[in-house]
Amino acid sequence: MKILEAQSAVLTNVEVYTFLSDQEKLYQKENRKGPANLETLRKEVLQYFEAPPGPLSQKPQPFDAAAIPTLFQRLRPYQISKGEFIMLFNVRPTSIAVLNTVIEDMEDRFSEEKQQEILDIIAEILGQFPQEEENGEGDEEQ
Repeated sequence: MKILEAQSAVLTNVEVYTFLSDQEKLYQKENRKGPANLETLRKEVLQYFEAPPGPLSQKPQPFDAAAIPTLFQRLRPYQISKGEFIMLFNVRPTSIAVLNTVIEDMEDRFSEEKQQEILDIIAEILGQFPQEEENGEGDEEQ
């Protein structure tokens, strides 16, 4: 294999996850295995993506790669850079504090109202994280 053009595109986590999952299914269907290091790498990367609290840990996933252009179009008026967009898609922020870690100079660029609008757009397109019950199980056993 020869690399024709290094770093010609940046992939989101969901695109990598989809590619690796599809490749695994294809190999299983054809009843073949790839090189051992490829199998190990694929297994570990998929486990990493599926581990909570990652955005891809939800089953079923509330979004797929088709959400990328939709989110891009909805966030275009906010003049978010390509790198910030990729990070927004990968991290799927749920609070202004997390959003601040992804968008450079966020407080200078956006009012609190605009920050909340960005979070609302992300939640609408990529879905919400389910709320976990913290004290539900312990009380039932008594």
